[in-house]
Amino acid sequence: MSGFTIGRLAEATATKVQTIRYYESIGLLPPFTRTEGGHRLYEREDQKRLTFIRHARDLGFSIEAIRELLSLSDNPETSCERADDIASRRLLEVEQRLKRLQALKKELKRMVAECGHGRVCDCRVIEVLSDHRLCQTAH
Repeated sequence: MSGFTIGRLAEATATKVQTIRYYESIGLLPPFTRTEGGHRLYEREDQKRLTFIRHARDLGFSIEAIRELLSLSDNPETSCERADDIASRRLLEVEQRLKRLQALKKELKRMVAECGHGRVCDCRVIEVLSDHRLCQTAH
């Protein structure tokens, strides 16, 4: 499937056309060629690169991290130490976020458990949301 349109690229990679254009505009995807009819034309390498970008975005990597990872990918003989550093930094971010989410879960469970299911004027959920000092965790 060599030489395909932006619509086919979008379909093949489950990416919106707008997103493909955005990635082109910020330089994550190389400049495209055009057919005689003026349509964008993409190759298999463009599909592979876009798949890489999509997967990295799904894992939560920032655009700048993806840019750096793509640069490393374009130079396969270089050390992968930098790629490991980028992935390790992302892992740390995820672990920190999980800790915050666990604290949030604990606080929400406590709020719901303490709710007497009576009137709003006596509602523990409303009370806690009104006064952060009543929370037991730093979420």
